Amino acid sequence: MWHMRKKRGLRNWVLMILQRTPRNGAEIMDDMEVMTHGWWRPSPGSVYPLLEEMVQEGSLRKREDGRYLVVEGGERVWGWPGPSSPRTPADVLRELSGLTAYLEDLKRSEPTATRPIQTELDAVAERLRRLKN
Repeated sequence: MWHMRKKRGLRNWVLMILQRTPRNGAEIMDDMEVMTHGWWRPSPGSVYPLLEEMVQEGSLRKREDGRYLVVEGGERVWGWPGPSSPRTPADVLRELSGLTAYLEDLKRSEPTATRPIQTELDAVAERLRRLKN
């Protein structure tokens, strides 16, 4: 039950921010941190899968520039809980996709930001390649 409430709260924050102006995931996290005076910054593993879920359900649209906007009527989903099922490989993959989107946003906004972690990125990419076989 806590997971559903937590997710619903994050959904409401995302919708509130996107009602004002389109934002990408990194900007949404920054806005939440500013709005809570540094008290809370959601993780990319929470924000990006939620954004993708909201696009799939039709409450958000992702623009070409990577920013999300609320579609007409999308605000009606305020407070709807997301699915609460056991963690599956598909759930893990969605979370990984969200984390990857965060790193992509970071690199777009600050091209040198991922240089210090390049070795680790290469290692993770290789491990993922091995999973395909």
